[in-house]
Amino acid sequence: GAAAPRLVRRDHLARMRPGSVVVDVAIDQGGCFETSRPTTHEEPTYIVDGVVHYCVANMPGAVARTSTYALNNATLPFTLALANKGWQRACADDAHLRAGLNVHAGRITHAAVAQALGLPYTPAADVMSGRTVEPAAA
Repeated sequence: GAAAPRLVRRDHLARMRPGSVVVDVAIDQGGCFETSRPTTHEEPTYIVDGVVHYCVANMPGAVARTSTYALNNATLPFTLALANKGWQRACADDAHLRAGLNVHAGRITHAAVAQALGLPYTPAADVMSGRTVEPAAA
């Protein structure tokens, strides 16, 4: 998918009290702080301008059992829709599922994926409808 937008600049950190902590939950997508860099569970923090940064990639990995239950609870309705309706009807009925469709019939149907790969993008609705359209330029 797309890279996370940089929401917090380094000069913002200067306004924070020394010892403040920031947690970058978008680090898997590049981070939302200008000063972010991926860390590990073994060495989870570093300090920039007196501000502690926690930027562990794959944070759910620290609580694997709990995060698995949470993921299952979040995805079960989608799984049931796909099983009960088939992928085409489920995607047609649910904008969230449709937004998760990345490739169909050899065409990239997710704009951020197409942009990241430098390949043409075709809206999911176009390929799902069977319309013969030329993909838009990336």
